[in-house]
Parts: sequence; C-alpha cells; structure tokens
Amino acid sequence: MKIEERYEKCSRLLQEYKQKHLLTFWGQLDEGGKDNLLKQIEELDFESLDEKIHQYIKSSSAMKLPAKIEPVPEYPALPQNAEQEKKYTEAKRLGSELLSKGKVAALVVAGGQGTRLGFDGPKGDFAITPVKNKTLFQLFAEMIKASGEKYGFEQRWYIMTSPLNHEQIQKIFKDNNFYGLKERNIFIFQQGTEVNFSLDGKILLEEKDTLAVSPDGHGGSLKALHKSGAIADMKAGGIEYISYFQVDNPLINIFDPLFIGLHVMNESEMSSKALTKAGPLEKVGNFCLADGKMKIIEYSDLPAKLAEKKNSDGSLVFSLGSIAIHIINRSFVEKLNAAGFALPYHKAVKKIFYVDLQSGQKIEPEKPNGIKLETFVFDALPLAGKSIILETIRSEEFAPVKEDQSEGPDNPVVAKKMMIARWASWLAQAGVEIPKKPDGSIDCVIEIAPSFAICREDIEKRKDKIPQIKSGDVVYLE
Repeated sequence: MKIEERYEKCSRLLQEYKQKHLLTFWGQLDEGGKDNLLKQIEELDFESLDEKIHQYIKSSSAMKLPAKIEPVPEYPALPQNAEQEKKYTEAKRLGSELLSKGKVAALVVAGGQGTRLGFDGPKGDFAITPVKNKTLFQLFAEMIKASGEKYGFEQRWYIMTSPLNHEQIQKIFKDNNFYGLKERNIFIFQQGTEVNFSLDGKILLEEKDTLAVSPDGHGGSLKALHKSGAIADMKAGGIEYISYFQVDNPLINIFDPLFIGLHVMNESEMSSKALTKAGPLEKVGNFCLADGKMKIIEYSDLPAKLAEKKNSDGSLVFSLGSIAIHIINRSFVEKLNAAGFALPYHKAVKKIFYVDLQSGQKIEPEKPNGIKLETFVFDALPLAGKSIILETIRSEEFAPVKEDQSEGPDNPVVAKKMMIARWASWLAQAGVEIPKKPDGSIDCVIEIAPSFAICREDIEKRKDKIPQIKSGDVVYLE
C-alpha cells in the first residue's frame, strides 16, 4: 500500500477516535519519518485504546473494592507444630528433587532503569555487594550457578528487559561472559509497551514522528513470556515451574526448595511469598481474600479502617505484605495466553517528555503532565485455580534497592547493612563469633559469595574454612 493510502486510512481512524493531533507534523517529516509514524499508528488497537481512555483516564480512578474482604491463610516462615514440621521437611525434599531434575527456571523482571538511584543504566547493573561491589546481575548469576552445582543441574535463567534497556542488558551479559553461566541457559526477552496519554486522554508524541510509550509493567511478563517464545523454550526443556522475582532485591532466595515444594504439594498455579508488614500503612500490597479469591490490594486502595484493624492479640488482621516473589506454573501462563486474558491496568500520573503541538519543541515538564498505564503480575492471582502464601522473614529475603539514600528507606546503604547482617547471622548460628560495637551493631564488613553458601544450612558444611573475625575486619568468603 502506498504511503498516501496508508496516511488516509490512519487519518480516518485518528479522526474517529479523536487522536488526529498525532499527524500535526506530517508535512515536516521525511519519507522515513512518515513511515515510522504510520507503522506505530497502524499497530494501535483503537477500540481497546478507547476503552482504556474511558475506563482509566476519564472515569474516576478510585478502585472498586470487593464486597467481601477477608484475611488470607498462610504457611508461617517456621513450622509451628510437629505435623507442620513434617510437611515442611517433605516439601523441601520435593523442591530439591524438582531442582535436581531441572524442572524450575528463574525469571527476573529487569525492565527498569536506575534513575531513582542516581545511576545511568539498567538497574540490574547497579553495584550492590558490600565487599566486592558485585552488581545485582552478577550476584543473581552467581546464585544460579551455585544452585546448579548444589543440585546437579544448572537452571535456566529468563531475563525480561524493556525497550529502555534491552540492548544495554544484552551487551552487559556479553561483555561479562554471561557471568560464568552457559549462554545457552540464558534467555533475554523484551516486555511490551503502552502508549502514554495527556491528562485528558490524548496520546502524547515523544518526537514528531514517534509516539510516547513506556513499558507495560511487570504484569506484561505473562504475555511477553508467551510472545517471545520463552514459554515454548521452557516446554522444550521440560521446565514446569517459574521462580519469579524483581531485579532490585539482593536478598532474594532464587530457588527455595521449601517454597517450590509447598507450591507443588498444594497443586497451586501461582504462589507468593509475603512478610509481616512493619505497620498498617507500610507501602506494600496487602494479601487478602476478595469475594473468596486470592488478591493483592494496593496500600493506597485499602481503606484505613481495614488496614488498621487488629486481632484480639493486637496483631494486624491484614498483616501480610507482598514482596513480588512468586512461583508460577508454566502451564498457568500457557492457559492465560490461550484464553486471551487481560490484566487490569493501574494508572500512574507522571512527568512525561512530549512534543508541544503548537511550537514543535520537545518539553521536559516540571510537574506531572501525563498518564502511564501498566499491569501488575499479582493481578493474575485471582485467575489461578489454587494459590498459597509462604510467609518469610524480612531480614532474610527482602532488601529492595529502589531509591537514593536521600529519598527513602529502600536504598543501597540500608540494603548493604541488611546483607551484612544476614550473612553475620548465618555465621553466628554456625558458632562463629561476630565482633560487635558497644551499641550492639556489627563491627566488621562481611560478604559471602554464593559459591560459598546460598542459604544458612550451607555454612555448616564449610565451618572449617571460616577464619576468626576481628573488629574492623573486611571478610569475603568464597
């Protein structure tokens, strides 16, 4: 079809859906620019776009709460009785067996940039460990390699990028020789995008020939796994379970045999780890049963009356917070995609670069001027036939690195302290004396490489290789 015919067709559609402004600069574009703009417009699903505009932009953004919201049962971090202890032992055995047979793969969602950390690059390339300054990607790669050696099967690693960093991440892995992993065991794929809107529902232009778009959120992983061929790759390799985590958590236990085993024993399709919230208004999603279905309600959507509701012992009724750690059945992702599923969108009002339609100048706004729509992976929970929650301990598994120290508590300084404290507790439990300052804080710097230990239990086997630790020492065990 000639470019003039394509233009006429797009122009009619844009007129119908009140987005004709996208052709404002048509007369200023060369042939390449015209083709680029038309390609993007031709890929738009206008009916779906119109629905999004009316549902998420022009209507009230207040979430409609379920009629019935109840607390959700969970498996505690530690077994509470002999029967539970027996079940946990069996779950660990089953999880270890599945790992040794290569039935579990890792999936990290790594589409974000390190902007809020003051870092120019993919967040996964941010240096985080306290002694060797390993990046998040290197740390995860070493965990996966150590797990492979422990269970006798090097697990596959699926890495979801975004258009913001896809090529950068591919280059990082190649330049670092895939951090010692086999290239064939790493599958890097890209998530989808959503167009960005002005506050009144008009699609923004990033350039005169380019629509403003942004990644479609971590919920996009469920479609991107299918579209990229990652699910087909898993099926061909006999992988049945996906260990899902986010790139900003250096305390992640990527392959937890207990979690995997409990998930499988309960015939769950999508399971989650949770932690006890630090307070009623902590900024994490709240696990609950919504009209009988497992669901996460965002902290901003849960009414304060429910968030602050307490049991007779003083504990919070809705005490479990989401930390974005899941086990997901491969077959569940296949089923969702076969049924043409759609997760709900979440609206974020942001500062978005745009081209001013009058002046033609690119504008960096001083205040939020537009809307990004994204999906969250936890919104797939109500679609799962069965789902379980395993409580975990914050100090063992959750130290998110999201922001600069000046912005809030989820920063690298806090994360490094938590990493040192966790490793120190592993050593102390094995009988190693840890030097302390008068105020009780740790008086040394410790880093344990995954090749030395990936969990507390591994320390016992290597006690003879641990040196005496003195005040002020910097200790690296590998």
